[in-house]
Amino acid sequence: MKFMPQEIEVRYVIPSLRKELSKELHRLGHKQKDVAKLLDLTPSAVSQYLKNKRGTLNFNSKVQKEIKSSSKKIINNPEVAYKELFKLTKSIRDSKEICNIHRKYDDVPKKCNICF
Repeated sequence: MKFMPQEIEVRYVIPSLRKELSKELHRLGHKQKDVAKLLDLTPSAVSQYLKNKRGTLNFNSKVQKEIKSSSKKIINNPEVAYKELFKLTKSIRDSKEICNIHRKYDDVPKKCNICF
């Protein structure tokens, strides 16, 4: 099955970012219920993220650093959660990390230039 880059984001990138944000917020001392509220998710979704049942990607250290920064911004102002998630997905696209993820889940030509 062929996936468009946007489908890769929806199926793999966004759930994995939500997982990492959930874990970071939880690590910073927030309860599952509070994490759900901060990220506008259900408590059961956060539970699945914390138990690694959703979100399969492991991000590089640059993205991990951005996730930690975004988590702190979300704690200070929960209204920026969607903006931060969007910023993280954009960063993954702009750094061409999306290409590596796309290749992992799809048969992408070596000289693919769909996104760029």
